Amino acid sequence: MEQQRLRVVVVGAAGRMGREVLRAVCSDPAFELVAAVDRSEIGSSTRELAGHLGPNVLVEEDLAAALDRTKPDVTIEFSHQSVALEHAKWATERNVSFVFGMTGISGAHLAEMEKLCLDSKTPGMYVPNFAIGAVLMMHFAEIAAKWLPDAEIIEFHHDRKEDAPSGTAMLTAEKIGKARTSAPTPLPKPLLKAEGARGGSVSEVPVHSVRLPGLLAHQEVIFGGPGETLTIRHDSLDRASFMQGVKLCAKTVKSLSGLTIGLDKILF
Repeated sequence: MEQQRLRVVVVGAAGRMGREVLRAVCSDPAFELVAAVDRSEIGSSTRELAGHLGPNVLVEEDLAAALDRTKPDVTIEFSHQSVALEHAKWATERNVSFVFGMTGISGAHLAEMEKLCLDSKTPGMYVPNFAIGAVLMMHFAEIAAKWLPDAEIIEFHHDRKEDAPSGTAMLTAEKIGKARTSAPTPLPKPLLKAEGARGGSVSEVPVHSVRLPGLLAHQEVIFGGPGETLTIRHDSLDRASFMQGVKLCAKTVKSLSGLTIGLDKILF
C-alpha cells in the first residue's frame, strides 16, 4: 500500500528560504504541496518559484483561508517574527502542526505558542537553525564547556538579517552557560575605546555579530584554557544546507507534544 503523503503549506513561499523549501518539498515524494502563502508574488505559480518542480500551486495571501480550504498536516514557515504568534494561533485552532524557522521570536511569544500547542493538543516546532552541522556544533560546544568554561562566540550573517545576535548564537551561549561546571575566568574591567567592542553578554559568554554582503550563516565558538584554544566552526554555504533539517522536522512534528524548540530535540 502506498504511504500517504504529508500535506504541506509553505508560508513565506516567495522569499529565498521559502523558495528553497518549495524545491525541497516538491522533490520529495513524502510530501504533497497543497498551498503556498506570501504577501508578495501573489498569483505566481510555485512551479516558477521552485524551478519548475511540483504542482502548479498559485501563491495566495490569506493563510487562514488556505488552511480552511486545504486542511494540511503541517505548515512550514519562513516569513517574519512579527506574524509568528498569529500564524501559530490560526494553525493550532485548526489542529495543524507548524514548523517555524523565522528568526527573532521573543521568549514571551514562544511561551504563548507553547500554551496554544498544549491547549489544542497540536504539536509545533520552532528551530533557530535547521542545518545538521550547526546543531552538531552546538552539541560539541556544550560538551567542551564542561572542561573549558572560557568561551566567546563570533557569528557571521548576510546583511539582510535583522536580529543580532542570531538565534543560533543565543542558543549556543545558553547551552554553554548551562553546561559549565565552573565559572569563567573573571576578566578585568575593559577600557572600551568603542562601545560594544567586547560584544554582548549571553549567559556570561561574549557574543559578536558580523553582518556583511556575501555571507550566509556562519559561526565560530572559541574556547580558551591554559596554553590552548579550541575552535568549533560551522559554515552554511547554501540555503540547501537547511533543507534536510526542515524536512526531518516536518516529518516528525506530529509525533511530538507541545512546542519543541530546536532540531537537537529530535536528533539526540
